[in-house]
Amino acid sequence: MSRNARKQSKSGIFHVMLRGIDRQVIFQDDEDCEKYLQCLSDCQKVSEFILYAYCLMGNHIHLLLQEGKEPLSQIFKRLGVRYVYWYNWKYKRTGHLFQDRFKSEPIEDDTYFLEALRYIYQNPVKAGLCKKPEEYRWSSYFPISPYRFLVDREKLDAMVTPVEFSKFLEQSSEQVFLDTDTDGRLNDREAAEAIKRLCHIDASTDFVRLSVELQCKYLSQLQQKRCSIRQLARLTGLTKGMVEKMLK
Repeated sequence: MSRNARKQSKSGIFHVMLRGIDRQVIFQDDEDCEKYLQCLSDCQKVSEFILYAYCLMGNHIHLLLQEGKEPLSQIFKRLGVRYVYWYNWKYKRTGHLFQDRFKSEPIEDDTYFLEALRYIYQNPVKAGLCKKPEEYRWSSYFPISPYRFLVDREKLDAMVTPVEFSKFLEQSSEQVFLDTDTDGRLNDREAAEAIKRLCHIDASTDFVRLSVELQCKYLSQLQQKRCSIRQLARLTGLTKGMVEKMLK
């Protein structure tokens, strides 16, 4: 079956999303995130693309960028080869890591540019990994990130002030963008972070120390965030039967 032609952008700006194959986690720890951003920096020097935003989630990545010397296909081929080679070496695995083809959508005007930025930065908030976009470490909106040098803020600064953009980020939107899945489930890393933050505990396994009343309350909320019963049992230390009973 032939693939649909990728939509082109007159501005050269695209919102790009890459995800792990079969929901594979592509960032197991902080070192993985750091390595990907290093690869991004190396490829940026060669491809000369302009990066406006990034957000690294557990099993997917969002980037907002403008093509430079090379088209998107070459940029992500170069980037993928570097990161996957290192990832496979580190975890002693072989084969593909990313979904066969990255997704992209053209950004043709300033309004859509701002909407895309908001969507990207709100990703970790919607996943329950933080309460505010600026709290998420692996987003270019993180104020003390050592990788903020990767991002060109000139275009954004020309459109809105930092204060105005901060207020804009807090607003909800009905705009539909590229998504990672049809069911919106969290992977294990995202679910573990959601458990820690929602339940105010240091590790997801500390969940068993909570009162039964709180466990029931939090399990219900976590299920609404699209955590599966097996996933909740695996991460909290409860049995599958206990989780099912508390959710009834």
